[in-house]
Amino acid sequence: MAKEVKNWHAYEAIKELHEEKLYPVQPMCKILNVSRSAYNRWVKHPYSPRRMANNELAKTVRAIHDEHPDMGYRRIKDELKRTHDQNVNDKRVLRICREEKIQSSIKHPANSITKRGLHPYYLAENILNLDFSATAPNTKWVTDITEFKYYIGLEVHKVYLSAILDLYDRRIVAYVISERNDLPLVLDTFDKARSAEPDAQPIFHSDRGFQYINKKCTKELVMHK
Repeated sequence: MAKEVKNWHAYEAIKELHEEKLYPVQPMCKILNVSRSAYNRWVKHPYSPRRMANNELAKTVRAIHDEHPDMGYRRIKDELKRTHDQNVNDKRVLRICREEKIQSSIKHPANSITKRGLHPYYLAENILNLDFSATAPNTKWVTDITEFKYYIGLEVHKVYLSAILDLYDRRIVAYVISERNDLPLVLDTFDKARSAEPDAQPIFHSDRGFQYINKKCTKELVMHK
């Protein structure tokens, strides 16, 4: 790595002297102990010391991924520090993983993890119709459930966050965290929102996950319209 950084500075000097002083490239390469072919490659694709450091880091990240394909970028970052004594931040590792198309073999859902019901009790009309703006508080609420995974040792654990958001000011009206993704999670969230805003009668928008089209959930919503 130190040699690559040193060569990069030599390439910069050769390029500058050649362009400004018209010094011939070949003798300068010989004096600075770099090959002409390597210099020519650098001219076509110049890399900064930071880029070269990232290239070296990418090799290590790739090696970790090959050995532990289940690791996401955060666990790779921890492995870099623990095993390779390289303390780098999450964003840098994530960027390298994206560039190298490195992805955990365990697929994590990107957003909502609610499952569609096979036999919906009731499918409400989509009144919101993609208009995610509101002119007053408590006129439009949206809700969803997000799954989070964490590790205790090698054991994977899950928690679920159910939240109701007011589209007027993006305020979280209520939220509930649970180890189960089920109907009580949704109902508890709705009860907390109703307690926080007892006079509110908003449009209540969700996806068509099985919890939201359940008979009991539908009756709760209708009862408090």
